[in-house]
Amino acid sequence: MSGTGVQALLAGAPVLVVLVLMTAAGWSAARAGLVTAVVTLVLAVTAFGFGGTADPFTAWSGSAGVLAEAAFIALTVVGIIGPALGIHHLQQRTGAALRLRSGLARLHPDPRLGALLVAWFFALFLEGAAGFGTPVALAAPFLVAAGMPPLHAVSAAMIGHAAGVSFGAVGTPVLAQTALVDFTGAELARATVPYHVILGGVLMTAVVLTIGRAFGDTRGLWSWGALAAVAFLVPYGLIATFVGPELPTLGGALVGFAVFALVLVRRRGRAAAGAGPGGAIPAAPPSTPGATTSPVTGAGPGAVPAAVPGAAPVAGRELPMVLAAAPYLVLVALVLTTRLVPPLREALQGVVLEWETGTGFSGSVQPLFHPAVLLTAAFVAGAVLQRAPGRDVRGAVVVATLQLGPVLVALVAMVTIARTMSRAGMTDELARTAAGVGAAWPLLAPAVGAFGTFVTGSATASNVLFTELQATTAETVGLPVLPLLGAQGFGAAVGNLICPHNIVAAVATVGLTGQEGRVLRSTFPTAVVYVVLGGVLALLLAR
Repeated sequence: MSGTGVQALLAGAPVLVVLVLMTAAGWSAARAGLVTAVVTLVLAVTAFGFGGTADPFTAWSGSAGVLAEAAFIALTVVGIIGPALGIHHLQQRTGAALRLRSGLARLHPDPRLGALLVAWFFALFLEGAAGFGTPVALAAPFLVAAGMPPLHAVSAAMIGHAAGVSFGAVGTPVLAQTALVDFTGAELARATVPYHVILGGVLMTAVVLTIGRAFGDTRGLWSWGALAAVAFLVPYGLIATFVGPELPTLGGALVGFAVFALVLVRRRGRAAAGAGPGGAIPAAPPSTPGATTSPVTGAGPGAVPAAVPGAAPVAGRELPMVLAAAPYLVLVALVLTTRLVPPLREALQGVVLEWETGTGFSGSVQPLFHPAVLLTAAFVAGAVLQRAPGRDVRGAVVVATLQLGPVLVALVAMVTIARTMSRAGMTDELARTAAGVGAAWPLLAPAVGAFGTFVTGSATASNVLFTELQATTAETVGLPVLPLLGAQGFGAAVGNLICPHNIVAAVATVGLTGQEGRVLRSTFPTAVVYVVLGGVLALLLAR
């Protein structure tokens, strides 16, 4: 094997190690991440000259800098998870979760359709408006409250929001690309959206299968899945093609939800009269034959899983539907106001907290624009509007806070791996090796985007890392640039399905901390199929 081949193999070793430990060995993200972080730092120093004469830092100060960046990023993610968990636990304690579940049943008696609505439209809306982990942090607990086992809830929410990530957070991933290449946001949006519009059915297929497994039946669900896919993907594609990158996900989710809900309401009478969309209506996740508990959660059918501490709802008054949904409604209002009112958005983005070590390590955050602030405000507003007793508010905060310890450890470990690989040039080494395939590059272009998100946890960061590589490689081998930049944006979105620190954040919100490997095993096949098909499509579009 050539020296370059050995370097590429060593550069990819951390990715392979963390995948094997989390999937084959079944280790938790914290345990697998800590071991792999040590392996990555050792490889960075010994094989890639991390902290050598070419760097403005030593191996020790470089390792400290990487850890500082990892801790900072992890804290910004925990800032999202904490209040999201708080909302979930407060909703359980006040009985609002059960009230919302009954409300979904009134929209249509088949709980699978409520789950489809949340996993697809609600998650996509939050991705389009806020991004940065908010969709799964809110949608997964909502799905659990609606009767889905936690594992299926997380998987459905992660898969359901993936198509929207390319234009998430009001177009942030595409806007990051515009700073690196000589194409407008509108041109990049038109280059990216065909991948999702043509292949988005793959994601919906996975969502339908996940919901079907959770409730023990997919009969009649396929036609509703097709409706949901078309209702989102058509306006999503039109907005990206004719308007630009800021609103495809947000607008597609709102229009699609309206269409889907209208059809649901019109069909409600027939379904309530005795049959779901395809026959009998499953009332809750199924149990094993002769058992009274779910084989996945250990809870009774439709119950809140015991894995979520303090989750049992309080008996007593039934909240009006509007109040039961108060935290989510307030969150939606805040998201729309802060993202779509330019003067307010600019004012909030103008407040920046940043730090730098002097040796190139740094971090920054826009605290007033960060989803953590919106989620915290939604939690407080929910508690006030629902007139939650003080003991319930305190209990929700305490339980949520206690769950964050293992999550923080796992996040710091996973981000340490990512930052070390980036700082040591290991990520670039893998990308350069992949670029050596020449005219077959389009087949790998989406995989590079997905890999970037896998190691950074962000589609935006993946685009920043690899957009120039995609453009340069396309020019070098004589291929059109735009289709490959679209493939980059597409692949970066797919990487969200398998990114370890995204999974860590997701499982924390439903009480599955330590079982991240199970979620990765459930989302990995979908990500692989989507990326491979994206590569084939890129090859066709780049002709």
